[in-house]
Amino acid sequence: MGRDKAELLLGGQTLAARIVDALSGVTRRVSLVGARTGYAGLDLPNVPDLHLDWGALGGIHAALAASGADWIIVVACDLPFVTGDLFARLESLKNEEIDAVVPLQSDSRPQPVCALYRREICRKEVEKLIAGGEHTPRPLLANVRTRYVASAELSDLPGADHFFMNVNTPADFEAAKDLIIGS
Repeated sequence: MGRDKAELLLGGQTLAARIVDALSGVTRRVSLVGARTGYAGLDLPNVPDLHLDWGALGGIHAALAASGADWIIVVACDLPFVTGDLFARLESLKNEEIDAVVPLQSDSRPQPVCALYRREICRKEVEKLIAGGEHTPRPLLANVRTRYVASAELSDLPGADHFFMNVNTPADFEAAKDLIIGS
């Protein structure tokens, strides 16, 4: 992208603020994970990465290690169209027999950076994976009891078609702005 995606303005809000708003109805505490502190207009605690430059798995690890809750919600800052309804639906699916709730995109690819994780079990598994040199979260999903949520299970929610639209490039950002303008 060439600049910090979390501070891109979309519909009058930064991408980070859009996600904080989506989370506000389903959690009492929101933290930012990563090396950066102090996002414009957001007074949130920062959780530094414990393993620098370790990618998504490192961010998930930092969040799991810092939380005191039994379950955590992880969401990447470049998913600006997630909603409180999405997170409420994912929350409703967790139970004692699973350790992760992970939505699937319409092409059936998992979204491990928009998911719920049982803190202690997943933290231990992530630490094993990192010790083995793993950088991506998909092996975590294979090694814990994961409840995959098919896109059909989310399709009744408003905005479901765009939940997993990822803003990684300037072209992606332009497409996201077009969606806001068109709505």
